[in-house]
Amino acid sequence: MQKFQSIKGFLFDLDGVITDTSIYHEMAWHQLADQLNIPWQAAFAEQLKGISREASLAVILDSTGKHVDYSEADKVAMATAKNDNYLKLLQQLTPDSIAPGIEAFLVELKQAGYAIGLASASKNAPIVLERLGLSDYFEARLDPATLKNGKPAPEIFERCAALLGLQPTECIGVEDAQSGIEAINAAGAISVGIGSKKVLTKAQICFEQTQDLTLANIRNAFH
Repeated sequence: MQKFQSIKGFLFDLDGVITDTSIYHEMAWHQLADQLNIPWQAAFAEQLKGISREASLAVILDSTGKHVDYSEADKVAMATAKNDNYLKLLQQLTPDSIAPGIEAFLVELKQAGYAIGLASASKNAPIVLERLGLSDYFEARLDPATLKNGKPAPEIFERCAALLGLQPTECIGVEDAQSGIEAINAAGAISVGIGSKKVLTKAQICFEQTQDLTLANIRNAFH
């Protein structure tokens, strides 16, 4: 693992790290599954974390083998309908929806001179950041529509680091999903997981809660 002194930037996932939009994603996907008469599974909540809209739809359709029943045009329409529902739910977001300790951590990073980038698979990330009032903290926001490979491929973290003018090895990535942790590790950055160590087994550093994210705690975890 790199030395803490070599770190110059932080790359953040959005959903489940900066704010808990996963609840709105789950509600919108659940609505779609009900419309398709696909039984909702508790496992979906974890399986859909950190992956694209298209990949999420595939998980739900594949659970009953229904992916063969629909054309690509049908799938695009389904994903669009889900996103329309999700955008309506996002209207409930306010700065009070920021995960505990996250804004204080962003302030700390800015004051310490670290570069900050957003490495989220969410195409709605700009809307979410605006509603939370956090847009100005992020120097780089990678457009997920430009990615060839989603998480757990390292591309999103490699390119987000490049937008900051950094190598991935000079960055720490913060994620709450195993696919994201794998992507950070594959990119060569330091992975910081938010959640259970039993779930985020490949995270190099892991904190149970977002309020544990401080430079002091991360520095101590390097020792």
